[in-house]
Amino acid sequence: MGKHTLIRSYVVLGILSTLFVAACSTAERSEEKSQDYAAALTNSERPDTERSLDPTRKPSEVLAFYGVKKGDKVADIWAARGYYTAILSQVVGPQGAVYSANPSSRPEFTDRWKQPIYANVRIVDGPFDKIELPQDGSLDFVIIHLNYHDLDPAVRVPMNKRILGALKRGGIYAVVDHSAKDGTGNEAAKTLHRIDKALVIKEVTGSGFKLAKEGDMLRRPEDPRDFNVNKERNKDDRFVLAFQKP
Repeated sequence: MGKHTLIRSYVVLGILSTLFVAACSTAERSEEKSQDYAAALTNSERPDTERSLDPTRKPSEVLAFYGVKKGDKVADIWAARGYYTAILSQVVGPQGAVYSANPSSRPEFTDRWKQPIYANVRIVDGPFDKIELPQDGSLDFVIIHLNYHDLDPAVRVPMNKRILGALKRGGIYAVVDHSAKDGTGNEAAKTLHRIDKALVIKEVTGSGFKLAKEGDMLRRPEDPRDFNVNKERNKDDRFVLAFQKP
């Protein structure tokens, strides 16, 4: 074998070795992230009422889609009893932080976060148009899950702008909600508890975000979008939107 051929062989082997190591590293990170979500879902503190919602809400797929990871600073808007607050707390871990927000403070909600396992949870209850998130651009991720439609448009717009101020550049604002019929805007918000995806996109992008991507893990194309989602639960089509701070 000639000298130049031998050198080329060594170069090719070096490249292949580098690619192999990189692939293994990526696989390990992916597996680690998946395991983190699984551990959060099997947290013994979670009540059966929350666990029973997992097959429909698919939190592992949703959080993987948004790329939430250990050490992130995140917020759960209209957290209610804390379905996502509890999961996010365990995903981001002790080095992370979870801001849990409700329109008003209720002991049956806030007492849960006094447990040591939730030491990284910070309660920021109060009006959403003045939501008390840090305005220093330090958050990685904010989610409002199935409640965007419940807010008046006069509240949603200033809330979106405060969320923009809370997120770092490249940070993600997640909006997951029940799909209304196309072109209906806000018409079904109070009657069917649904909202037109196009209206959400218009409001959020109008607040300074860009639409980065859309997930289809909660889609139900067979949904006629004509029934009240609070009366016929877990049968509706849902959109999963990822908005990014430029």
